[in-house]
Amino acid sequence: MSFKTPDLCDQYSDTHHLQIAEPLFRQFGKKSTFSGRVTTLKVFEDNVLIRQILEEKVEDRVLVIDGGGSHRCALLGGNLAKLACDNGWQGLIVYGCIRDSVEINALPIGVRALHTHPLKSHKRGTGDRDSLITFAGVNFRTGYYLYADEDGILVADEKLV
Repeated sequence: MSFKTPDLCDQYSDTHHLQIAEPLFRQFGKKSTFSGRVTTLKVFEDNVLIRQILEEKVEDRVLVIDGGGSHRCALLGGNLAKLACDNGWQGLIVYGCIRDSVEINALPIGVRALHTHPLKSHKRGTGDRDSLITFAGVNFRTGYYLYADEDGILVADEKLV
């Protein structure tokens, strides 16, 4: 699948409800362009549920993680990113930090995160899956479609391409 977010905006902004994320994120992973159906997860400094979700075999999915914007630890590292690749995830949006960025940059996946942080997260197993989450000016819902490239991230309530 080939697309450019500016072209999607030009083509669909008059006829579809598009949400465009504020430019807060750094780009990681080998895939600078990715898209897929959204799965949402809300956690805070705890990545147990992230692992559980990434263990699921999927096709054309993007995991959107609301980590509360925390800069105190990483929610995702190289092992979880590799697990995501192995199970068919196209990309991950992390409203929080990641670690092992060099390792992640070598993997065939798209990752957007606020920053890097060397400290691992807690392991409490708390969080909320498939709920409405809001950050970067976007309301993310499980089942929406996300498109990301070098120019930005946009979300539509139905598949565009």
